[in-house]
Amino acid sequence: MAAISTVVLKAVKKITIQFCPFESNVRSTREFLALVGSEKVRSTNTNCEVISVVKHDKSEPVIDVTYVDGERLVMKGEWLTCREMLSAFQSRCKDKDPQIKAGAKK
Repeated sequence: MAAISTVVLKAVKKITIQFCPFESNVRSTREFLALVGSEKVRSTNTNCEVISVVKHDKSEPVIDVTYVDGERLVMKGEWLTCREMLSAFQSRCKDKDPQIKAGAKK
């Protein structure tokens, strides 16, 4: 779990994670929820909402990320690993973080 130290929610407004816990394809989605829902990660942006929606309708697991600029990232976790979802999430966060952009220009 070394990746947890690099997850920063500065550019994120809301993360909605919905899944049916009785399906076999939700492991990576639940791991992603555990990662972004941890106290250490949540402390990087206390205004970010992390909402988990547990369903019992055999629906596919979906992660919906809304950034502060209004852009959305929707990941369907049925065939993605936690690492793949985290990589896509972090690359978007880094693109939107003004401090990282300013540091790269120097």
